Amino acid sequence: MAQPKAVIFDLGGVVMGSPLHAIAAYERAVAIPSGFVNRHVVATGAPGAWSRLERGEVSLDAFYPLFDAECEAAGYTVSARAMMERIAVEAQPRPRMLAAIRSIRARGLRTAALTNNWIADGTRERDWLGDVFEVVVESALEGIRKPDPRIYQIALKRLGVAATETVFLDDIGRNLKPARALGMITIKVESEGQALGDLSQALGFALDDA
Repeated sequence: MAQPKAVIFDLGGVVMGSPLHAIAAYERAVAIPSGFVNRHVVATGAPGAWSRLERGEVSLDAFYPLFDAECEAAGYTVSARAMMERIAVEAQPRPRMLAAIRSIRARGLRTAALTNNWIADGTRERDWLGDVFEVVVESALEGIRKPDPRIYQIALKRLGVAATETVFLDDIGRNLKPARALGMITIKVESEGQALGDLSQALGFALDDA
């Protein structure tokens, strides 16, 4: 494995608050089974409303009734609008992760964000992402979403590095598998401290207060 020259970060659950936590809180609030939403997103796959939203094929407003109808057909009543409002509240930048990214860039390594998002998110986030990362790859703008290997290859091409020179962090295991298959060092993010510790080890220098 080559010495890393770049680090690619997922956003939600890594650099920002976790949408998975927001979804879990919503499920508890409306008394639907824990994990239902994420299982539904995986089960409906590429044709599903969530995947279409993250590929930029439908707007957020169009997504709400589509997702509600899918969940109703699957046996549970969901308000996609209320759930997405919770996700938006949770999606605040994590200061320790931002500090770590600044440290990485100060060492001369390249950085990128690789995110599954939707148009409303991209518009809001783009105001600050460009100040933090050298490269930003958004599923809603590319028309491809993780775990499609092509979106990882887009990030690598724009960074100008090989997969074997890259560390990738994500909080979802299925999104790490294609990166690992391409040759990247992968880190599954369970917490900020754990992620920063693992990243420090992968890079060979200390980050923040990991």
